[in-house]
Amino acid sequence: MNGTINGTTATLANGDAGTGPQPLFQIVKALEAVHSSQYTNESRKQASIFLEQTKTSTEAPYHGFTLASDRSQSPVVRHFALSLLEYAIRHNWTEYSLEQSSAVREWVLRLAQDVNTQDPLYVRNKIAQLWVELAKRSWALEWMDMDELLVRLWSGPIVQKELVLLVLETLSEDIFNREDSAAALRGSQLNKACVDVFTPASVLAENFPARDVDVHVRFGDEGWLARLRDLLEWCLGNDVGANEEVRTCAVKTLAALKAAVQWIMHKATVAVRCTEQIRRGLSAPSVPVQMAAVETLHALYSRAYFQDDEFLALVCPMYSAESVNLLKRLYEWSVVDATSIEEEKYLLSKKFSELVSNLGNFIEQKPLVIPAGSDLSGILSLMLNIMNHQSMTVSLPVLNAWVKLLKSDATGASDAFVPLVGPLLDICSLRLMKYESLPEDSNDPSLVFLLEDIDTMPERHSFVGIYRRYCVQVVETIVKRRPFDAMCHILAQTNHSLKTLYDDQSAFRIETYTKNSIPALRVDAHFTMVEAALKGYMKWIDSHGSRPQQDQELERSTMETNLESWCEHLLGMNFQDPLIKKRVLQLAVTLSTTALDKSSSFMLKVLEHILMARPTENPAYPAYSEAIKDLQQDCTHELHRLAMKMPDHLLAVYEQLEAKIQDIVASGGLDDRQRLAFYMFLFIITHRATTIDPQLRESRLRSFVTPISLSWQDAELTRAVSSFQGFCDLLGLGKVQEYLVSRQVHKIEDWSQYQLDAEGRAIQTELNERFQLLPLRPTKSFIGVSNDKLIKGSATYITACALWQDVIPIILPNLLQFLSHCHAFHNPLNWTGLPEELQPIVTRVLTDRFWQAGISTGSKDDFYARVGNTRTTMEGFASSIRGTVRMVRETCYSILFCMSRLDIHFYGFVELPGPLAQALFADAHALSSHQMSVLLNVARFLVDDCPINLRAHFLPPILAALFAQVDSKVSSEWELLMRKAQATSDDDSLTREMKEESILRQLTYSAVLMVAGLLDPQREAKPHAVEDGTTALRADRTTQTPKTERPQSMRDFILSSDNILEPLILFCTHTLRLRDHRCCSVIIRVFRSIVSKFSENRPDIREFICNEVLKASITSLHEDYFVELQRDLAQLIATIFILYSPHSNTPRHILLSLPGIEERKFDQVAKQLFTVNSGRQQRALILDLLQGLRGQSIAEQGQIAKPPQNAKSTTKRTVLQQQLMTDGQETARNREGTPDFVGLVNMFH
Repeated sequence: MNGTINGTTATLANGDAGTGPQPLFQIVKALEAVHSSQYTNESRKQASIFLEQTKTSTEAPYHGFTLASDRSQSPVVRHFALSLLEYAIRHNWTEYSLEQSSAVREWVLRLAQDVNTQDPLYVRNKIAQLWVELAKRSWALEWMDMDELLVRLWSGPIVQKELVLLVLETLSEDIFNREDSAAALRGSQLNKACVDVFTPASVLAENFPARDVDVHVRFGDEGWLARLRDLLEWCLGNDVGANEEVRTCAVKTLAALKAAVQWIMHKATVAVRCTEQIRRGLSAPSVPVQMAAVETLHALYSRAYFQDDEFLALVCPMYSAESVNLLKRLYEWSVVDATSIEEEKYLLSKKFSELVSNLGNFIEQKPLVIPAGSDLSGILSLMLNIMNHQSMTVSLPVLNAWVKLLKSDATGASDAFVPLVGPLLDICSLRLMKYESLPEDSNDPSLVFLLEDIDTMPERHSFVGIYRRYCVQVVETIVKRRPFDAMCHILAQTNHSLKTLYDDQSAFRIETYTKNSIPALRVDAHFTMVEAALKGYMKWIDSHGSRPQQDQELERSTMETNLESWCEHLLGMNFQDPLIKKRVLQLAVTLSTTALDKSSSFMLKVLEHILMARPTENPAYPAYSEAIKDLQQDCTHELHRLAMKMPDHLLAVYEQLEAKIQDIVASGGLDDRQRLAFYMFLFIITHRATTIDPQLRESRLRSFVTPISLSWQDAELTRAVSSFQGFCDLLGLGKVQEYLVSRQVHKIEDWSQYQLDAEGRAIQTELNERFQLLPLRPTKSFIGVSNDKLIKGSATYITACALWQDVIPIILPNLLQFLSHCHAFHNPLNWTGLPEELQPIVTRVLTDRFWQAGISTGSKDDFYARVGNTRTTMEGFASSIRGTVRMVRETCYSILFCMSRLDIHFYGFVELPGPLAQALFADAHALSSHQMSVLLNVARFLVDDCPINLRAHFLPPILAALFAQVDSKVSSEWELLMRKAQATSDDDSLTREMKEESILRQLTYSAVLMVAGLLDPQREAKPHAVEDGTTALRADRTTQTPKTERPQSMRDFILSSDNILEPLILFCTHTLRLRDHRCCSVIIRVFRSIVSKFSENRPDIREFICNEVLKASITSLHEDYFVELQRDLAQLIATIFILYSPHSNTPRHILLSLPGIEERKFDQVAKQLFTVNSGRQQRALILDLLQGLRGQSIAEQGQIAKPPQNAKSTTKRTVLQQQLMTDGQETARNREGTPDFVGLVNMFH
């Protein structure tokens, strides 16, 4: 049997599809083979080939009509038959004669007229789609009676009305709301025709009396908007809740209205009074109808502009008491319980929230237009209720509206908001909790909804972070408006929470300590609330509180006294949780440096509390000990914050502080980092104080810096870093290779199970001790605080420049050697003497372990626990090696960055750019993607801070080497990633590959953003000024370009520098082919912004773009992966062709060399490209020309199956939530390799 079937199918496939003796029978049998499990895979494959060939047959439209109109055929056959007609219309329409096109149109019309309820929905929808495809190509040209035909269908049964509804909806969407190439080619004609048939004739006559009426496309005076309104009214009055046919009709009518109200003139919507019927839909006893009504109103109220009379007629009725009561009832009915989520009602709540958010935004935009008698208090009360919804997804849109309302001077100061202040603050205090830190098995309703809505941890972090920022803005704004009442409420609220902190929780115990305990999270939320309130209070002082009225001055004095008393009480409370203690110190310092910055006595109390906060670790309980370490580190950070903000107050007690710190250091128990932090505290006070004697300042500062300078001049250090081997010996790395070889680590499968011997542990200890002896950390620390948050030109900045100007040239030579050797250590070629079989272990030793949300198994705490447990194993040994190198490398980066902040004292060295580029990038290719990202970030700062007059000297070697290395690294890593994606991987390998892919995407995106930033046309060149008088002292070692009146922008500088431009454009060209939507999209915009620069000059660059960039764009357009970027790629192709064709024949030759591109059609498109000014039409022309080559069209995306694991989060997100969450990283999906399209390799000749 199989042999007979195979033979028959082969005959069908090898014949001329459609010209055999029984073409219809052949089509039916081929479809049977494709869809039946009884046939072999080869049979199905051959049948599929035959069916694809059938579409190109000249008789395909007739066969399609014949089979589609035959109701004895199965729905599958009829649907495929309709696709034959669709293919003919989409691909062959321009080739048809008038008689042929009329015949095809007549077939489609007959199919439409014959639809009935027995036809499956997808068949009816396909017929409607065919009607739309015809309309986009011939309506208002040779097809003038379409509107009349639709009206006749409209008079038929409901099933025909539904067909018309889908036609109207799809026409509106394709012509106005979507990027449809067929519609775009006839943009103005179709726009005018749609306006004609939808808008009542009276509205057109009144508003456009001089309108051209020579082309008659409409039938009747009422227009489709009125007909839709009438049908909706009929549906809502005919048992829409119980009658399924009527309910379906109502939903489709609202869908057509939704598509129309997004573009039709508001005066037409007002004239037909359709919003009244849409509002009626909100009270319909049917969730689908309610949802459709909400979406339609949301679409209407999302439009950008309403004139005042339109606003009164369309929006203000929603503020009437009747409408507000209706909205309240609908919302209350839609609320679902977290323990039993009803999907339909929950989705309705989400969309309803966006609708109410729009209504709230209108109050802020047009408060004076809203008539008296409107129930604004009711709508605000409703917004408060929605904000209080247990689901943050539902709450977020309204929270966004509250931010706008409160910030607006027109509405925020209104007395109507006074009763709502307390409830708003209460809600914010609850929602400022870090819900992502709660365990997933928690029964907190907000967390339950969050887990229901958002699947992955990174997206949850992003979402709740955005939500908290809005809450902080609400608190800030309320306090700025009403500082005294709001602050008292917040402090009372916090007091109550602190008193009842453990009422419903177990008492604190070290044995069961966890850093994300409920009490700690509550304290963090309330303290975040107080910090936000302090920001608002300081904004009030900045705006008018600095010169308050007498009563305000008294209230302010009382408030600050209360704040001081409150915080003193807080400092006196005995919290055992280290993280709560940490938050108390942070809040106390914030208070001391903001609202209470005049109170030196309070500041000294806070300082004393920090110095006395020296809890001891308990090694028996690692989680608690880690929290203690975190508290200790934060104490030093808070000390530095006090010194930065209040140096003059601290200067008054400098001698006592110095003595106290000497006592603390002498008492022991401090590590090198802590000791250094205390000395930095004294350094900051001396540096930032404004009342200190200049000579005393200089003497004290140099007492800190001189030892650092001397350590860099150490001859032994210079000798050691002069060679790679000396560098390794200096750090103790020289023994590493010998140890690894002697232990035959390449034969150890699981390093985490191999315990180190005494020699291995000794090497680990030595690595740490040797790093502590280096001058790197002190240098980084002191030069960092010397210019942290300083304004160039300020007295403190000038002091920093004077302090470091003679030290920088001492540090730089050895610093660059350190950096160069760190990078070289990652290159296996530099591990000389390592046996060949051990070469692969270099990469393994130097590959960082990291935890990544959404990819790694287990929690972050679990990951750190595993890392801690392997410290004495071979895995821990490898970690010590790469950790040492990483600390040296990244400390060098930090020092370079800090030096760059000192302006000409760093950039002015003639000899620096070459050696710096060599140190940064010579071995950068050996770094991992993550390490390269860090390097890229450092390089970006170095480039951004470069003075304009030194760019030509400093930047070329840096940027040229950077883009050459980034291009090489990114391209090779993507190629490796695509090869791995083709191979079968176990779970561990797949997790590792997903991590690698995620990091690679981040590296690529960082590089792309750097390119976009450098070439940003809006990046204005700012005149560079030397802020101090030290330039002349360094004239012998600096080079300066003459100052120009109009400094050259960074963009123009790069585009005119060949040695930078070449690797940059090469990187951009390769990025067009990388399978990353974000990166490709940015680079397309970059190319579109620069191609015009080479249209008249630089023929070499122009030819490269004509050739390589154009080919890359076409190739990406060819792939389904880039379907979302088709219009952007098409616009780039059009831009290159339009700008460069007058100067080069290359674009023409490239496009004509593509398979299936006929010269006659190409010439027509080329002519049109030069005549149309619309970007949409230009894109449409290119997409139409390359239709046979490009991947699946945007219009067909609905047919692409979505990955099931993402279906949950995708379908449940509202528009606003999706916008918020698409700012995150592109997830590691779409891992398939490049499809093997026939002819792709030989596409260009």
